[in-house]
Amino acid sequence: MLASAVVSMTAASRGKVRSLVSLSRRLSSNQPGSSDTSHRDPPESDAPLPDADPEERHWRHRKNPSGCSVLLFPGQGSQFVGMGRGLLKYPNVKDMFTVAQKILGYDLLSLCLEGPEEELMKTVHCQPAVFVTSLAAVERLNRENPKAIETCVAAAGFSVGEFAALVFSGSMNFAEALFAVKVRAEAMQKASELVPSGMLSVIGWPQAQYKYACLQAKEHCKSLGIEEPVCSVANYLFPDGRVIAGHQQALDFLQKNSRHFQFMRTKPLPVSGAFHTELMATAIEPLREILRQVEVRRPEINVYSNVDGKRYMNESHVRRQLVKQLVSPVKWEQTLHEIYERTQGEKFPHTYEVGPGRQLGATLQKCNRKAFTTYTHVEVTAYED
Repeated sequence: MLASAVVSMTAASRGKVRSLVSLSRRLSSNQPGSSDTSHRDPPESDAPLPDADPEERHWRHRKNPSGCSVLLFPGQGSQFVGMGRGLLKYPNVKDMFTVAQKILGYDLLSLCLEGPEEELMKTVHCQPAVFVTSLAAVERLNRENPKAIETCVAAAGFSVGEFAALVFSGSMNFAEALFAVKVRAEAMQKASELVPSGMLSVIGWPQAQYKYACLQAKEHCKSLGIEEPVCSVANYLFPDGRVIAGHQQALDFLQKNSRHFQFMRTKPLPVSGAFHTELMATAIEPLREILRQVEVRRPEINVYSNVDGKRYMNESHVRRQLVKQLVSPVKWEQTLHEIYERTQGEKFPHTYEVGPGRQLGATLQKCNRKAFTTYTHVEVTAYED
């Protein structure tokens, strides 16, 4: 029942989505830390669900303004086989993966721990994997350094990481957000299969001409007979660090002519499509429809949108920006500037990257060296246990 994405929202499929969201709500009500467990829809099945002590998880407290912290949640591309191995001993983590298996219809924990790598790398799998592993890393941080949770004043997530940030902030329930991530990942996977496309990491010299390069790449595609070619900046990472995405022929052209555009280094990313460009347009309606059905609340701490780097204001703003994010560039550099803007002499918060990989720490170091001095990565393997 949970296997297919919601692509064509007919009356029948809308009913199906409602039943799946109902199941998600039932599952999330069994998750410690989920709020508003009254007025839940009746159970969809009699399958036993994990029980856990609600007192074990206190992610959201009254915040102490002194010595505050910021949590950063990674996105697709940070996944690796073995992630999560160092988290299973912490309260609620196994329960989270049990709930994930019921929602996704496959054993996510086994995929994270054992692979195979080619399956974990697929968009449809890695987005839920990164989402759940990141929130499992919050459990570790909460157990080892509860003050980091108690004093957290802001959170941000890169692409799919934004869903994890919103769950942490109290804006969405774990299970409902995971189901939305499932729909999103499946829709993005289908969009990726419509046309050969990809993403290209670019490190440029200060005089690099990103927009001009994209225009020239699109002209090249037109000369090959491609109608309405797509090539644009998909991620703003740090000064002179970009990811450009679009038709594969456009990216090949940029690599071949990189010196002409003052690109110091280019590297294709191991992803299946041109995320955060117009080529993801077919994924908009499935995500918009599921976000209409899940419960969204105003975040209890500042959470910043990838679309413009500004904080979310209310429930409708969250829904609107999450949909827009699919076809808009991730303005991560701008987000970091917004989070860490300080008057002279004011202390920087402690920053914790919660989830697989250290890419967000690397971008923070390039954007703000002073903020990076208090950066910590919360390990998701057993290496530091």
